[in-house]
Amino acid sequence: MIKAFAHIETELGKVFAQHFTAINSDVESEKVNNLWQDIAIRYNEAQRAYHSLQHIEQLFAQFKQIKHVLNEPHIIALALFYHDVIYAPTRSDNELKSAEYAVEALRPYLSAAQCQHIYELIMMTANHELADCSNAQKNFDAAYLLDMDLSILGASWSEYEQYAQAVRQEYAHVSNPDYRDGRRAVLTELLAHPKLYLTDYYYDRLEKQARQNIKREIKILQAS
Repeated sequence: MIKAFAHIETELGKVFAQHFTAINSDVESEKVNNLWQDIAIRYNEAQRAYHSLQHIEQLFAQFKQIKHVLNEPHIIALALFYHDVIYAPTRSDNELKSAEYAVEALRPYLSAAQCQHIYELIMMTANHELADCSNAQKNFDAAYLLDMDLSILGASWSEYEQYAQAVRQEYAHVSNPDYRDGRRAVLTELLAHPKLYLTDYYYDRLEKQARQNIKREIKILQAS
C-alpha cells in the first residue's frame, strides 16, 4: 500500500511539472519539485480519507479524457492540483484558504491574471456554480473543472460507496445522528439542482447514475 501511494505521488508529480512548465518553462526543476512536494505533503495529511492524492489521481483520469477541449488546460490542471490543498473537516473556509495558498505559491512564477484565474476557479468549487463571468472561454473551462470534481457522484455504486465511507471517516469527530442529518441535507440539496453536471459531456455520461447513487445513500442514511 505504501508503495502504491508513493507511485501515485511520483506520477502526479510528473503531471504537475508537465503542466507547470508548459506555462513557465524558465523555472528551475528543483523549484518546481519543491512546489509539488508542498502540495503532496498537504494531500498526505492524516485527516484526509477522501480529499487525498487518490482524489487528485481520480480527477486527472477524468482530465485526460477532456483536456483536448479546454481552452487553457494547464491552468485547469493547476487549479485541480491546488483546489483542496488546504483541507480541515472542522473548517468551512477550505476553498478560500486553498485559493489563497495557490496564489501565494504561484505568484512568483505566473502572471497576476493567471493567478487570479486559478483563485476564481478554486473558489467556484465551494458551491459548484459558475461565477458571474462574461468570459465564455473561462466559463467553458470552469464548467469542466466543476464537473470533474463531482464526477465521483456518477461512478459505479461500489466506487461511490467507498467515497461515501471516506467522507464519513473525515467527519469522524461528528456524532452519527448529526452526521446523518447533515449529510442527508447536503445530498437532498444536490438532488434539488435541475442538473448536477454543467457540461453535456458529463451530463450525458453521469447524471442518471449520480442521482441513483445519491438517492440510494439517502435511503441508507434514513434507515441507519
